[in-house]
Amino acid sequence: MLRRVIMLSLVLSCLTHGVRGHAEENADVAAFMRSAMASLRTAASYGRTGNVGLAQIELDDARIAWGRLSRLAERSNAPYSAKSFAELIATGNDRLKQADEALTAGDGARAAAAIAALRRSLHALRQDAGVVELSDCVFDLSPVMDALRNAAARFAAGKAEPGEVVQAGTALRDRLQRCNGLAAPDVASQAEFRRLIDGATTSAGEIGRAARESDAGLVHRYEIELQSFVNLLDFRFG
Repeated sequence: MLRRVIMLSLVLSCLTHGVRGHAEENADVAAFMRSAMASLRTAASYGRTGNVGLAQIELDDARIAWGRLSRLAERSNAPYSAKSFAELIATGNDRLKQADEALTAGDGARAAAAIAALRRSLHALRQDAGVVELSDCVFDLSPVMDALRNAAARFAAGKAEPGEVVQAGTALRDRLQRCNGLAAPDVASQAEFRRLIDGATTSAGEIGRAARESDAGLVHRYEIELQSFVNLLDFRFG
């Protein structure tokens, strides 16, 4: 009886391994990318705020997803070229190692920088292949927000006209509307996504109005609010 149980256990184990292997062989590259990106975003966030232990847990999850992605490198992964995909995997392995070493040393900021570099590589790969997703659009909000923050700071210091803030706010609003258009229906209908994207879009228009009314304090408040919206969008959907 014991022998039968052992044999049955071995058979089931082999079947499970075979099913898992077949599933990974036919897995969607985009799904593994999204899985890795979700863990990378969270790991970077924890790293920046000094929660090294939690960052390490998320980084471990990212490395598992990256390992699954790596096993697909030898097959055709259109629209990505074999060369660009292999380069991404190699770059990712290096960045993950750097992030892991930084977290082991207790340096969350350095780990976050390594993760950010890997995320840029992923987005660059998709951009070169002509693939555009919501996460790419959200990732690209950061430089537009930086331009608005600089315009707001110059306005507060009396070194910029209201029109500069208006223009920067309009650029951010246009990008947010583009991101909204790229969201899949199931994401676009989420209460959290709607709160973030609609709130940010509204504030991006209002900051220009505040500048035209010469209300530097209100411009600053909208700037802080917008930075929070952009950070949260990146954390959840970037």
